[in-house]
Amino acid sequence: MLHVTDLQLVRGGRLLCQGFDLVLRPGQALLVEGANGTGKTTLLRSLAGLQPLHARQLRWQALNGGPAREAMCREACYVGHRDGLHEALDAVQNLDHLLRLGGEALAESRIEQALQGAGLDALARVPLRRLSQGQRRRVALTRLVLTRRRLWLLDEPLTALDEAARLDFTVRLALHLERGGVALISTHDSWPSSTPSLTRLHLGAEVTLAA
Repeated sequence: MLHVTDLQLVRGGRLLCQGFDLVLRPGQALLVEGANGTGKTTLLRSLAGLQPLHARQLRWQALNGGPAREAMCREACYVGHRDGLHEALDAVQNLDHLLRLGGEALAESRIEQALQGAGLDALARVPLRRLSQGQRRRVALTRLVLTRRRLWLLDEPLTALDEAARLDFTVRLALHLERGGVALISTHDSWPSSTPSLTRLHLGAEVTLAA
């Protein structure tokens, strides 16, 4: 599904690391690890189309080069370390806005249903500025229940989540992979060992890839 050859990670004109390949087949997740400043967020943002991608070749599905990048970006759902939520809007309004921006508009009743499934129904109409960091993170991750996009790019998704919310996230991820989706996930935290089809990519002085 995704194959990137001779990938370089560049931030602010500085080369962070270079010369490695990424291969993800349907149903696989890649856990990107490494110290701060090694390029984890740069990798996700580059694949999401938010900054230039430096690679010798990109293949997405049966496409190559520029057409592959355009198609991949249309299929990508990026949830950054900063949630990208508007303080003055409530949870339903924020998710409605994000979905519309991505061309996936849904009825508000469907968004409310997803928030209820995440245990956030009592907070659905509360402005984001009144929510805790963990509650805000759960709102942002509820987008994953609503999107149809096959490539998940998630930057530190477990940050500020309690154990119940972490378990809920891993269940959602497993279902996404069972349906043939793929995911790249950055972390500096311990990761649940129950996640299926997980490969680890460690960014640092030397890039290592291990199943």
